[in-house]
Amino acid sequence: MKIWIKFLIGSVLGIIIALILPAEGFFMQKLLPYMTKFAIRFGRYLLLPLIFFSMTVSVYKLRESGILFKTAVKTSLVIIISSLILTAIGVISGLIIKLPRIPIPVEKISQSTSFDIAGNLLKIFPESIFSVFLDGAYLLPLYVLAGFAGAGCYTDNNISKPILTLFDSLSKVCYSIMCFFTDMLAFGMIPIAASWTVDFLAAFKTGIFNNLIILLTIDFIIVTFIIFPLILRFKFKEFHPFRILYASITSILTAFLSGDTNLVLALNMRHGKESLGIHRRINSVTMPVFSTFSRGGSALVISICFIIILRSYSSLGIKFFDVIWLFATAFACSFFLGALPTGGTFIALTIICSFYGRGYTAGYLLLKPIAPLLCAFAAAFDAVVAMFGSYLIASQSKLTEHKDTKYFI
Repeated sequence: MKIWIKFLIGSVLGIIIALILPAEGFFMQKLLPYMTKFAIRFGRYLLLPLIFFSMTVSVYKLRESGILFKTAVKTSLVIIISSLILTAIGVISGLIIKLPRIPIPVEKISQSTSFDIAGNLLKIFPESIFSVFLDGAYLLPLYVLAGFAGAGCYTDNNISKPILTLFDSLSKVCYSIMCFFTDMLAFGMIPIAASWTVDFLAAFKTGIFNNLIILLTIDFIIVTFIIFPLILRFKFKEFHPFRILYASITSILTAFLSGDTNLVLALNMRHGKESLGIHRRINSVTMPVFSTFSRGGSALVISICFIIILRSYSSLGIKFFDVIWLFATAFACSFFLGALPTGGTFIALTIICSFYGRGYTAGYLLLKPIAPLLCAFAAAFDAVVAMFGSYLIASQSKLTEHKDTKYFI
């Protein structure tokens, strides 16, 4: 049975459970949050060692073949361009579609938030190198260590050959174990989907956010089924772009229900290799980098939400300068969400409201009841970009092996 079918069945069961069981019962109030957290941690099991060993070997092989720099440039360009596209779509759709105003809440700001850029930079070079294996959320320090390890192995092939052989074996073992955990995650989708359903019903019953949910859904359909396939079809001559979308079903479903980009990373790496035929040497580098830096989905969601906040607080039109400021700020903020695999979209929205000031500092409170769903949409957008982007880079580098869709996992 295909993985996406298993995940879909688990998700449907979770939704049914959430609809049947009483919301005030012990299971929904106490047990379900614990089971959801357990399922997410279960799905991310072995992710850190897999990334470290795989990326170390991949960096060495890419440098040995002389395409490491080209791969880095292509990955950076795809991330920047895709983030610009998604941010522009968010701003344009938010301006064109005038959603109803949201009632201003009486709740006050509880505490200020920030990206803690200085602290995250220090984490890249921690006091103990082993601490990079302890943080399951912020993966950039692990990438840096793996990059240095791979580059260091290239300096002397004779000395590094036993290490590379060991790391390559450990990478394959970790990947095999990770495959088992991703298969079993289909059962974990039951509590994950149930938790998502609880959040969705709570937002839907108010009737305030329904139009916003519809707009985000339309934007997702346009981006996923029209814009990205057309770019691959006409710009890069990919004659079957929907193959990539088919291979992304599991990742999109998991991203949308969990809102966790690190959980989706394990699935992206597996589907990139086994479904799309992306070679391990490039799949192990591009997928993690996209997961950390390609957060254009958050920029899209933030743009729409901030425009709603402006219109809810004031009936005056939005000035051109404010549009440019929002575009630039949302785009820039998307690159600082790497340390926030969950909830980063809403945190970025609070920070943008604080930056803007002018009485809008507490504007994010209007959308607080729907925060989990906003993060879910953002994660789904980012999962699509990671799959399309990684395949594009691998295809341009001639590091893909064509597989028929009937052989997709």
